[in-house]
Amino acid sequence: MYAKFFERSFLYAFGITLLCSIVGTLLGGLPYLTIIGALVISLILGMMFQINQPLVQKSKVGIGFISNKFLRLGIILLGFKLNLIDLAHAGVKTILFAMFIVSGVIFLTYNIARKFGVSKRLAILTASGTGICGAAAVMGISPQIKVSKDEEEAKHNDEVLAVAIVAILGTVFTLIEIAIKPLLHMSPTQFGVMAGGSLHEIAHAIATGGAGGSVSLSAAIITKLSRVLLLAPAALVIGIWYQKQEQVTDGAKGKLPIPWFMAGFLLASVIGTFIPMPASVLNALVKLAYIVLGMAMAALGMSVNFKAFISSGKNAVLAALSSSVILLIFAIVVSKSFF
Repeated sequence: MYAKFFERSFLYAFGITLLCSIVGTLLGGLPYLTIIGALVISLILGMMFQINQPLVQKSKVGIGFISNKFLRLGIILLGFKLNLIDLAHAGVKTILFAMFIVSGVIFLTYNIARKFGVSKRLAILTASGTGICGAAAVMGISPQIKVSKDEEEAKHNDEVLAVAIVAILGTVFTLIEIAIKPLLHMSPTQFGVMAGGSLHEIAHAIATGGAGGSVSLSAAIITKLSRVLLLAPAALVIGIWYQKQEQVTDGAKGKLPIPWFMAGFLLASVIGTFIPMPASVLNALVKLAYIVLGMAMAALGMSVNFKAFISSGKNAVLAALSSSVILLIFAIVVSKSFF
């Protein structure tokens, strides 16, 4: 009986989330929507489906499955986007710059958020999205934060809120950076490094880097992907740290979380880099990654609690805004000094 119910619920959820993801991908390719990105648009479309609550209830079990399992599959497939040789050619200083940004911004955003009274879970998710790579980082770090069944809905709300925060701030800072470009007197490479180093989503870095020409765009993508590469080690470190924090709070000893799907992410990047395959196949795998991640984002949107979403977000926004301003200033100084 349960198997039939799950099968029906999964089919409903699969159809709805696939529709949201495909429409999100199409809309995300439009000129004025590229800076928002397909993943965030899919999330918004999923949230809009909450108007039809009977349909959402029928899909509830399937929604939970897709937001969990499809998320991991999408992150693994996203590894094909990482070309390790290109990253190696970018040089040690680009990797060091990315490492400093990721560790520094996560530490800074988390601590500011906690000072503002933001919950530990929302603080670390927002910090991860700000420091690493936006929505994909929030979704990649989230499985490392283990909660009881009673807390799962609250965790979903925190995931959606963290994604919304980094998406909105990333879009705002994209517009700011394009607007102040004439005032910065940077070379195309410097402007691209600044964009890739300071902006949250890959879509934001591409939109901003593209405003400086092809050289700027390449520098923005390489710098941004250097941060994306750090998603796997960051997930491991944050998982261990969060587990120890929880042990201090409740005294219960649990297994240290190892993000095995991140090993798949790194393996995919190794395969995409060193095993010869047509560019069309690689591009198809990356497109599939965004479709699957879009489905996971839509599933999250369908399960968000709007009251909790609105009530707990203000201080997290202020924390992420503060660290984003500091990050932009730091990225400008480093770009002009070392690139």
